[in-house]
Parts: sequence; structure tokens; C-alpha cells
Amino acid sequence: MNVFSTVVRTLAAVALLALASATDAQQDYPNRPIRLIIPNPPGGSTTFYGRLFGQKLSEALGQQVIVDNRGGGNGLIGGDALAKSPPDGYTLEIVSSTHYLTPLLIPAPYDPIKDFTTVAAYARNETVLVVYPGLPAKNLRDFIALAKAKPGQLNYASSGGGSPLHLAGELFELVAGVKMQHIPYKGGGPAVTDLIGGQVQLSFQTPIAVTAHVKGGRLRALAITGKSRGLPQVPTFAEAGLAGYYGLAGYQGIVAPAGTPRAIVNKLSAEVAKIVASQDFIDKVTEQGAEPGYANPEQYGALVKTDTARFAKLIKDANIKID
Repeated sequence: MNVFSTVVRTLAAVALLALASATDAQQDYPNRPIRLIIPNPPGGSTTFYGRLFGQKLSEALGQQVIVDNRGGGNGLIGGDALAKSPPDGYTLEIVSSTHYLTPLLIPAPYDPIKDFTTVAAYARNETVLVVYPGLPAKNLRDFIALAKAKPGQLNYASSGGGSPLHLAGELFELVAGVKMQHIPYKGGGPAVTDLIGGQVQLSFQTPIAVTAHVKGGRLRALAITGKSRGLPQVPTFAEAGLAGYYGLAGYQGIVAPAGTPRAIVNKLSAEVAKIVASQDFIDKVTEQGAEPGYANPEQYGALVKTDTARFAKLIKDANIKID
């Protein structure tokens, strides 16, 4: 036996051992705590889902799921942390449409599609227009009339420049023919807090972020996107007289670093499917005005591409730029 043959056989044996070790690790998954990144400060719909899934996945997988809020950079800080994590299934991220939208507007340290693996989508959020109760507008028609009478004087809060909530406002301006002033915040939670306090007059939000405040009278909801009413007593934009407005409703989901083994992705996705089908999850999410719904890794990936194309078109049509 020559030296070359010995080396080849040795390398083959090492490769087989490595493959067996990787297979064993996947079958044993998870055998230690999992970190679940939330790319936002506490508050808002992403945090709601993150804490809910942290609890549910911990129970289902038999391992602690540690929720890690990484706010800032309109989601870029959290996304960068995930992209740099080992693709072993022990670091995941709860993402909204912001994850795919932000890189269309500002340089990102990662590719939002190529550098991640879609695990599962679990809900769709509509867009609801909420105003400070002291604003003299009891319905959408009154609000549009007020905005036209005071061009550039009404301030609307968003979860950050270039976020879906920012684009929802830009789209509203195009469709309704009004001009407002955009006030970006570092997350949906702080934006809602200032809206309740009257520092800003309105915001386009996900129902989850504002439902409790609407029911408590701290905010007034004027209209919501979608074909059916996601909030009791709140008309859709079409019912309220603005049929051409579809908002920036998008999907919430879970992603992992690119290269995460398919067996692990499938296991996680299957657990998400069970959670989304549970009555407890359905009740909690529906109560907040969102629409629960599962999509597997391939289906979620297709939804991501569709939403990203829609965002890109609006950015071009509205000539949106982020300084």
C-alpha cells in the first residue's frame, strides 16, 4: 500500500466520522438552550411573538429558549447577530417584513435572503391606522379632510425609517393625496408610547401593538387593512372609503442562519406548525387582531420574495430614501 492510498483512506475515515458525528448531533437536537433573537427593543408585535414562541418551543423541545432582544438599526443589529451565528439550530430569530425591507433602503451587513434559512411563518399582520384620542377626527373621512387642511402638520410615528410602518404611511399619502410628517422611532413600542402621550398624532401599526390600547380608550382606531375586520367595530379601509389602500401587511416568521441542517430546520418547522394549530395560540393571536397561519420553509421563502418585490415597487414609486 502506498502513502497516497493510506492518506486517502485516512481522510475518508475522518470524513465518515465527521458525518456520523454531525448526524448524531442532529438526531440529538436540541441538547442545550436555544437563543431566540428579537431584532427590536421590548414592546411591539415582534416581542409579543418572540416571548410566546420562547415559552411554547421550550415546552415542546424540552430545552430552555432564551429570548434575546437586540434592538437598533431598524433590525440590522439583530439580523447581523444571527448571520454571524453558527448554523447549528441553536440561534434563531423572530422576524417581520422589516428584515427584508431595510436592506432595500440602507446598506446591510448581510443578504436578507441568501444569508438565512426560512424555518416557518406563523402569522400575518394587517395594518391599522390609530390616532391620539385628542385629535379631532372620529373616522377616516374626517382624518383625511384634516390632513388635507393641514399639509405637513400631522406627525405620524413609525418603528423606524424604512420600516413597513413607515412605508405604510408613505403609501397612505399617495393613495389619500395628503402630506404628513414622518417621525421615526427605534421600534414600535416607543412609537406607541409617544402616540399615547400625544407627542405624535397618528401611527400605522400592527394590531397586536395597539389592540389593548384601542380597547382601553388610550388610542382611536380609524381603519384596518384586510378583507375582514381584524378588530371589532373598526372598519376596513375599503369600508371607510379608501378602497385603494392595502397597507404594508406582512408575515411574521422564524429564520435560522444559512447552512442550518435541513433535518433541524424541518424539526423546528414541524414544532411551529403544532404550536400555530393549537387553540391557545390561535386565541392569543386572534385576540390581538392578527391572523394565525403556518407556512413551511419553502412556502415562507416564496412569501418573502413576493413581499420583497412589493416593497421594492413602493420604494421606487414613492421615491423613498433614508438618510
